[in-house]
Amino acid sequence: MAYFDAASAAPLHPVGRQALLAALDEGWADPARLYREGRRARLLLDAAREAAAEAVECRPDELVFTPSGTRAVHAGIEGALAGRRRVGRHLIVSAVEHSSVLHTAEVHEALGGSVTEVGVDRTGAVAPDAFAGSLRPDTALACLQSANHEVGTVQPVAEVAEACRAAGVPLLVDAAQSLGWGPVAGDWSLLTASAHKWGGPSGVGLLVVRKGVRFAARGPLDERESGRAAGFENIPAVVAAAASLRAVRAEAAEEAVRLRELTERIRTRVPVLVPDVEVTGDPERRLPGIVTFSCLYVDGETVLHELDGAGFSVSSGSSCTSSTLTPSHVLRAMGVLSEGNVRVSLPPGTPAEDVERFLAVLPGVVAGVRE
Repeated sequence: MAYFDAASAAPLHPVGRQALLAALDEGWADPARLYREGRRARLLLDAAREAAAEAVECRPDELVFTPSGTRAVHAGIEGALAGRRRVGRHLIVSAVEHSSVLHTAEVHEALGGSVTEVGVDRTGAVAPDAFAGSLRPDTALACLQSANHEVGTVQPVAEVAEACRAAGVPLLVDAAQSLGWGPVAGDWSLLTASAHKWGGPSGVGLLVVRKGVRFAARGPLDERESGRAAGFENIPAVVAAAASLRAVRAEAAEEAVRLRELTERIRTRVPVLVPDVEVTGDPERRLPGIVTFSCLYVDGETVLHELDGAGFSVSSGSSCTSSTLTPSHVLRAMGVLSEGNVRVSLPPGTPAEDVERFLAVLPGVVAGVRE
């Protein structure tokens, strides 16, 4: 099998696996205790926090570990809105955010808040001027992903962050897809990420709240993780997440060049090999490993199953909502073809031979489904 769904979950990095196994033996105790085993666990937790903060380019005391990236998003949005409730209850999101952001916005609106959804162009990018134009005196928080999880388009975070800073509004950046490739540029205020996107274990998220940002944690308070993530820390998973992040970052520059060349092959050759296909996303400002295309006259779920039978694991439909292949809200917002969608997201280390084999198999699969 060729695994082409790294945007959903990347395989565990070998360095992360080694760190996980070692930490299972050394990091099982309560890091809040003063005895030897507790101190050892605390050292591992602190070292992981420092390594993750270095990768994010923030202070260690600004970063907490959460049980997932989704929980980091929920806690970040809810805490920032609560911290600025005296300013107002207006929230800004882009139309192509991950479902964790959009679902939180829906809850906020149901509880009496107001939400502005900023549209995108046909590449999936927001216009900084349009985003800035949505800022109001009662805006409590703005949210913008660093890069899109379905089409790979990189968002103008630095420009939007500058506009938000000028208006005195904090910007939360969902960096789940991009953090493994590098830090997020710009003067953002909050950041979230998820370890299983960069080759860490599942069940570990990051929430960064810059110093000076008004933040009030929701729900019952817990003394752990600065009161922002309740519950006993999963230290082995946290250690593995930080170790894998450092490892993928060390390989990122070289691997980005290689994967970009492979996805460029798919972008240019699929429309030639398969009739009636639309390749989506920005051709230049995009993540290295993601390419998405949609085929007329086919059902995306059927294509997915046929490709699975041919040895390729890809995703289709709305890739962030559920196992049901509903039409993608991202593609609808972009105004592009949303049916018969295939997202290919290559993990680091993908052999070029696998991509060539995929390009050889795809035309027959689509033709068979159309017939």
